[in-house]
Amino acid sequence: MQHRKLRMGMIGGGTGGFIGAVHRNAAFLDNHIELVCGCFSSDPEISKSSGRSYYLPDDRVYTTYREMMEREAAMPADLRMDFVAIVTPNHHHFEPAMMALERGFHVVLDKPMTFSLEEAKLLQKKVAETGLTLALTHVYSAFPAVKEARARIARGDLGKIRRIYVEYPQGWLAERIELQSGNNAGWRTDPARSGKAGCAGDIGTHAWHLSEYVTGQKVTELCGELTAFVPGRPIDDDCTAFMHYDGGAKGVLMASQIAVGNANDIRIRVYGEKGGLEWHVEDPNVLVVKWLDKPEERMIVGTGFMGGAAKWNTRTPAGHPEGFIEAFANIYRNFALTAMAKTNGQKPTVDMLDFPDVDDGVRGMQFIETIVKAGYDDSHKWVKWVE
Repeated sequence: MQHRKLRMGMIGGGTGGFIGAVHRNAAFLDNHIELVCGCFSSDPEISKSSGRSYYLPDDRVYTTYREMMEREAAMPADLRMDFVAIVTPNHHHFEPAMMALERGFHVVLDKPMTFSLEEAKLLQKKVAETGLTLALTHVYSAFPAVKEARARIARGDLGKIRRIYVEYPQGWLAERIELQSGNNAGWRTDPARSGKAGCAGDIGTHAWHLSEYVTGQKVTELCGELTAFVPGRPIDDDCTAFMHYDGGAKGVLMASQIAVGNANDIRIRVYGEKGGLEWHVEDPNVLVVKWLDKPEERMIVGTGFMGGAAKWNTRTPAGHPEGFIEAFANIYRNFALTAMAKTNGQKPTVDMLDFPDVDDGVRGMQFIETIVKAGYDDSHKWVKWVE
């Protein structure tokens, strides 16, 4: 039985970027993971300088991810990486993820999972063939209060779910900042690198995933609209959808990157026959529960009133806020414990397996295909979920 940290490699995440540092800090938080190698940029010099700043030996810092995969796979089992975290633009997700799975490495991948639905299904098939673990960083599903909301709905506290409202407004793309330097808007607004959807793929997938995760219901059809409000932008910066779910609920999704004054203001409201609940990322440690026949409750993360899933994913006592890094860390910890259990021939627990996986990634790409199919049709017809 192995008893050691998992060895992580990283593709992307050089010193000039934001999300790489988030992944590293989250991965290290529970002391299950160490960084041993990486190709941190498509620019060899940036990759090398980043690797040195992360205190890696020069021979474990690579100039291409292909070189990294080949050399790591050829190393002795007690030295090579166990998994790779891929934190690159969407069009560079599929190939390194597939190469990793083919060589026996687990994968952590940013969302959306791939550039196309076809690529996503190929990864799904490869994960099934290999038995390896792929985690997808839909981070908002990893907040403890969100897990409490999911548990309460699953046990029937709200009765039959009727209405779901989920929204994610941002304002950072209200102007064509992609034409300027010093930001990461360029690839996000370029269909050749982002894929078919802009806003809908970048943050709409977060809102969609949160609605399915919390309620346990799956979208079956939607009526949507995609808009590029900023003149000259070739891809959507705003999306709206009415959605029908397989449990009978009806939902409204709004995601926008031209909502001036908003940052990352994701929130969800769910209403059932007996009550409702609301969670808002700007007050992430509070779950508001509302009732037909008694006053609303404010459930605070870290108190004794939360259930098992919330407690498993909570690190601090009530009143000490947990946020974005800790939610990312919940994904990394659960992923790491699952991978370790598999390595040791053990069955992962339900708590360990509570992270977005390759199936969520496929559904995310199906969401993009479905809303693109619906969103550019001026007839605003309902479109069945693209399979």
